[in-house]
Order: sequence, then C-alpha cells, then structure tokens
Amino acid sequence: MLNEAYIGLGSNLGDSVRNLRSALDMMARFAVDVQPSPLYRTAPQGFRSQPAFYNAVCRLRTRLTPFRLMEELLGIEATIGRRRTFRNAPRPLDLDILLYNRLALHTPPLLLPHPRLTERLFVLRPLADIAPHLRHPVSGLTVSDMLQRLPPDPDSMTQLRWE
Repeated sequence: MLNEAYIGLGSNLGDSVRNLRSALDMMARFAVDVQPSPLYRTAPQGFRSQPAFYNAVCRLRTRLTPFRLMEELLGIEATIGRRRTFRNAPRPLDLDILLYNRLALHTPPLLLPHPRLTERLFVLRPLADIAPHLRHPVSGLTVSDMLQRLPPDPDSMTQLRWE
C-alpha cells in the first residue's frame, strides 16, 4: 500500500535551488510520484538576521512508515550538509513531514500533522498550489481555508521558476 505524504522543503545556505532539487531527486529512492509545488523565495521567520529562504512543498507516495520516512529525510538533510546549531538557524536544507495520509500522531519525535502547519504562509501557499482541497486531519479545514485565515503578507514571498 502506498501512503501519501506532503513534505515541506526549505534552504537558505549554499546553492539553495540546487539543494532543493537534489533533495527531490533523492526522495525518488523511496518514493514515487514526487510532485513539487512552485518554488518561492521567502523572508526568514524566527531568527531574521539570515539570508532569504527558498521554499516549496512536494507530494509523494511511499511504502515507508512515517517514522522511516522521517529517518530518510534526516539522511537527505545530512547528505546536503545540514548541521543543527540553533533553532531557526540558516541551513542548506530543511525537510519536514507536513501531513502523512490522514494521520494525527503525537509521539515524539514525530508530530503529525506538523504542529506549525497552519501558521506558516511559506508552507500553506505552496501546499495550496498542489493540494488546495486537502483537509487537515484534526481541524477538518482545507488548505485553502487555512491559507485564507492567515493575515496577508504579500511582501514576504515571491514565486520563482524552478531552473
């Protein structure tokens, strides 16, 4: 059985677009039908004294459990050069499981859906591009509904082309 997962991708160190492309390519080792959203350049959140981010979301299908998927994503981050220093630090790659099937799971180290999914424009905008009618497994709201509940911030994101 194939499971559907949505993964948030971000990068603001090194060749960010290349880092994100490489991550998508590496996901093909354990996933099929990897569908990326458009790419966005976004203002940093939390620790603001750092370069802008490049963000996207992808949908994939996999036979992996959510825990095994998380392990694989952490391995891709390490391969691209991620070193965890402090919360919201600059990084060459950040991969987060946003949603996995319709699963709600609160078992450290994995919280599903992602606990800050509904608060992040840089996640909801690209997610709405590929899955606007997808429903949050706890609130029941669609991605479009969640996006409309965020305050508008047109200067924080710019849509780019994958090159």
